[in-house]
Amino acid sequence: MPSELIFTLAGYFYLALEIAAIFSAINAVMRARTSQGAIAWAIALISFPLLSLPLYFIFGRSKFHGYVKARRISHKKLVSIFETFQDNTERYRAQFSAGEQMFHTFESLGKMPFLNGNITELLIDGEQAFSEIFEGISQAKSYILLQFYIVKNDGLGKQLKSALLQKLDQGVKVYFLCDAIGSAALPTDYFSELQKAGAEAVTFRCMTKFSRRMQLNFRNHRKIVVIDGRTAYVGGHNVGDEYLGKLARLSPWRDTHVKITGPAALSVQLVFVEDWYWVTQQIPSLVWKPNLPDEVGQRVLALPTGPADLMDTCSLFFVHAINSARKRCWIVSPYFVPDESVVSALQLAALRGVDVRILLPEKADHKLVYLAGFSYFHEILDSGIKLYRYKKGFLHQKVMLVDDQLALVGTANFDNRSFRLNFEITMVFADQECNAAVLNMLDDDFKNSTAVTTDDYDKRSLIFKSLARISRLFSPIL
Repeated sequence: MPSELIFTLAGYFYLALEIAAIFSAINAVMRARTSQGAIAWAIALISFPLLSLPLYFIFGRSKFHGYVKARRISHKKLVSIFETFQDNTERYRAQFSAGEQMFHTFESLGKMPFLNGNITELLIDGEQAFSEIFEGISQAKSYILLQFYIVKNDGLGKQLKSALLQKLDQGVKVYFLCDAIGSAALPTDYFSELQKAGAEAVTFRCMTKFSRRMQLNFRNHRKIVVIDGRTAYVGGHNVGDEYLGKLARLSPWRDTHVKITGPAALSVQLVFVEDWYWVTQQIPSLVWKPNLPDEVGQRVLALPTGPADLMDTCSLFFVHAINSARKRCWIVSPYFVPDESVVSALQLAALRGVDVRILLPEKADHKLVYLAGFSYFHEILDSGIKLYRYKKGFLHQKVMLVDDQLALVGTANFDNRSFRLNFEITMVFADQECNAAVLNMLDDDFKNSTAVTTDDYDKRSLIFKSLARISRLFSPIL
């Protein structure tokens, strides 16, 4: 082929690529959820179309298409489950005084109620968390629901599989769901062995018959275990030896789960069923009558958030919680890449005299996210917010404490991925006893931390600062 023709074809190809990039940039400006994301995509698409177009095709979507249709226009059976849940839990709906109106906003965001009559227990670190989870599995009489972002075929993963096989042999039903990307390294025989024993085990994928679109940027980041509709476990732990502190580089591993016994366990179960239905178009036969402990119990809300929500529910939840703070707002997260609205809420809270603290890990497991966090140092510290680094191992818990009236433990990190791209679940507690337990736990964590100053950023090299600022440009998808 003559060289002139090759150059001509290459020119036409690049022209077509640039035209496609311009239309994609327009699409990004029209559809991106944040101005930061829109600008970043538009510049990248027009400047580097050969690289950015494939990335935009994979990472550029801001909505998880099909899930809303599956959830809201779905078969009548799923709607019936929602109605059954509401009917059976109506008498346990929590009541709030005139000074507690903030909690109604959380209910509106999650379209879930605060329920009374729950007993909660903080499960601090992997040994305690999985000891309780395995104990719950051993006591299961009817069914076990499990959902994790990461499942590994290591020591802990094999222990979990063995425990489930034993319950299957006893006639207990098992429904197991993990994220297809988070658990991509899990060998196929892990699930096939469970399936042969009678378990229903599937992966949460981006495409089902409801949607064939490429949506690889979205993850189901929830970690849920429900036993017989009576007890639920939610928190930061996945299934892997590192969560037991057995990965030398990130050991000891600091994480938090919470155990909920009572009506709120059904709220967690409802979140699982919604995800299960997206994947399988089937609804398991489960118990929907609340289990009530002997004690009066606590007010608990299960708040599901994700990219199928009509609004940015997770981001709005954090903004509302921060704006509600009058005395204390403590946030613990392994990652800190917030959006502008959250940063503004934090700054305003500090300016009105709130004790705003953010606790992050000293060690990093994701370099790009770690670097991006440094670019926020001046915005945070110059407004009076206190920033700490956890020194005793790797910090992975997702916990927040507001005054003496609100605490949360969940799966959502303090970053744009959790705010907009991941399916998450957060347990919200409107109870002084539970909040006191979280306060005591975080007091210990701060004792194992050191305060950060702007010098920790200013004294870094120009190369480091540049990498931090560049990393921040990718914050919409980090």
